Amino acid sequence: MLTLFFISLFLILVLSALLFKFAISDGDFTLLSRRHVKREEIEDKVVWITGASRGIGEILAKQLASLGAKLILSARNETELERVRKQLTGKYAPEQVKILPLDLTSGEATLKEAVDKAESFFPGVGVDYMIHNAAYERPKTTALDVTEESLKATFNVNVFGTICLTRLLTPFMLRRGRGHFVVMSSAAGKTPAPGQAVYSASKYALNGYFHSLRSELCQKGIKVTVVCPGPIETSNGSGATTSGTKVSSEVRPFFSTVKLFGSQNVFQLTANLLSSLTPIKVSFCPFFAAVMLSQEVSKKRVSAERCVELTIIAASHGLKEVWISYQPVLAVMYLVQYMPTIGYWLMDKVGGRRVEVAAQKGNTYSLGLLFGKKKAA
Repeated sequence: MLTLFFISLFLILVLSALLFKFAISDGDFTLLSRRHVKREEIEDKVVWITGASRGIGEILAKQLASLGAKLILSARNETELERVRKQLTGKYAPEQVKILPLDLTSGEATLKEAVDKAESFFPGVGVDYMIHNAAYERPKTTALDVTEESLKATFNVNVFGTICLTRLLTPFMLRRGRGHFVVMSSAAGKTPAPGQAVYSASKYALNGYFHSLRSELCQKGIKVTVVCPGPIETSNGSGATTSGTKVSSEVRPFFSTVKLFGSQNVFQLTANLLSSLTPIKVSFCPFFAAVMLSQEVSKKRVSAERCVELTIIAASHGLKEVWISYQPVLAVMYLVQYMPTIGYWLMDKVGGRRVEVAAQKGNTYSLGLLFGKKKAA
C-alpha cells in the first residue's frame, strides 16, 4: 500500500508540474522544446520581410540582422523603412540592407517587378526566406456590421496580395530547389474570434493556402512555417509598452521558480514549490498555483520581442505551424484543435460578451468573459 501511495503521489506531482508549466507557457509544447535558434539556418541567408516598417516587422529586421541575415525590407512607407535600416546592426547591416517599397494591393504587374528586384539584389543568390508579415486589421466589430469596403481592404492585403506575391516568387525558389515561407498568421486563424470575423476569415484563408502549398511542394525543397500569435504587446515610439500588467504579490514567488524549467526537471521544480507544505496539501498546490498564474497571465500579452524570437526559432527548425500566446488563448487553441466540440462551446459562451467588452475598450482575452452576466431578454 505504501508503494502504491508513493507511486500515486509521484504521478500527481508530475502532472501538477506539467499543468503549472502549461499555465505559464507562451507557446505550444513543440515550439518551446526548440530552445535556441539554429544560427546556421539564418546567417548569410537572404530574408525578405513585408510590413517591416514597424511593430513585429521592425523587430524581425533587428533580430535577423543581428543573426547575420541579408535583409530586404518592404512596406509602403519608404521613409520608415529607412529609419529601420539605420537602426540595424549585424554582419550585413546597415550598409547592405536593401529597401524595397511595396504595396500588396498594387496589382500583379507591380508585385512582379518587386519580385524581380528582390531576386537581383544579391548577385548569385535569391530569396531564401519570404516572411509574410504585412497585415490589415480594422477595429473590432460584429460579423453583421462589417462593410464591403472593410471586407475588400482586409482580404486584398491579408490574402490576395500575399498569395499573389507568393505565386510570383515561388518559381525562383523551385529553380534553386529551396525556399522557405514564414507566414505571420494569427490565433484568430485557428479559433473563432468574436468581434474579428473578417480578420479571422482572412487568416483561416492564409493557413489553408500555405499548408496546401507546402504539401504540394515540400518534396521540391519548399518549406512553410505558419506562425499563429495570440495577443502581442508592442511598443510605442517612446519605447513604452502599450499594454501589460503587474504581477500580484500572491503569485510573484512562483515566477522565480519558473526559471528552473530550463535547467531542472519537473520533479525538482515541484519540490521547490512544495518544500514548505504539509503532505496533505502537496498534491493540490501546483494545481492552485497554475490557476492563480493563468489568471494573472490572462492579463498579459507576449512581448513583440519574444514573439519574434520564437518565430525565428520556429523557422530555423523548420516547424510547420506554431502557436505563440499566454493563457487563456493558448488553452483555447488546444481545445479547438483536439476537442473541437468543447472548444467551440467555450467560444460560443464568451462570444457576445467579448464583442461588448471590445466596444468598451476592455480586455477581450480575460477569463472573466466566461462569467459575464447575460443581458435581459
